[in-house]
Amino acid sequence: MKGNVELIKTMNSLLADELTAINQYIVHAEMNANWGYEKLHKHFEKRAITEMKHASKLIGRILFLEGIPTVSLLRKISIGSDVTKQLANDHAAEAGAVKSYNEAIIQAGEVKDHATRDMLQAILNDEDGHIDGIEELQDQVGQMTLPVFLATQVKE
Repeated sequence: MKGNVELIKTMNSLLADELTAINQYIVHAEMNANWGYEKLHKHFEKRAITEMKHASKLIGRILFLEGIPTVSLLRKISIGSDVTKQLANDHAAEAGAVKSYNEAIIQAGEVKDHATRDMLQAILNDEDGHIDGIEELQDQVGQMTLPVFLATQVKE
């Protein structure tokens, strides 16, 4: 099925965002594993896997619409040098993703590609959940102080 060329461009832009997020989350996961924060390692690793699933959905839909997925483009990856910076960088990336998905959903509706719109909405719902999870961790850091929070993140 031949899709709207501009919507396919937008989906390739979203794909670049997702591929960037995968890399950022994987590095953050491994940094936390190296520091001994096993719970944070698992948190970031799980988030990377979710972003991989988003990328896979976008690739599948682009192919279905007879487009060519662009997997060689990445945005600037913002690696945090400590947990607080990691959470701030991830929050900024997720906020950008929410904005981009909202815009893409409007675009898909305008070109009457409701199946793509629904797929984008499902990913947006995940991204909203990611922001909620990050804010939860940031709140815990604020309430407990960073040293106490980090003490809760070590191996069980």
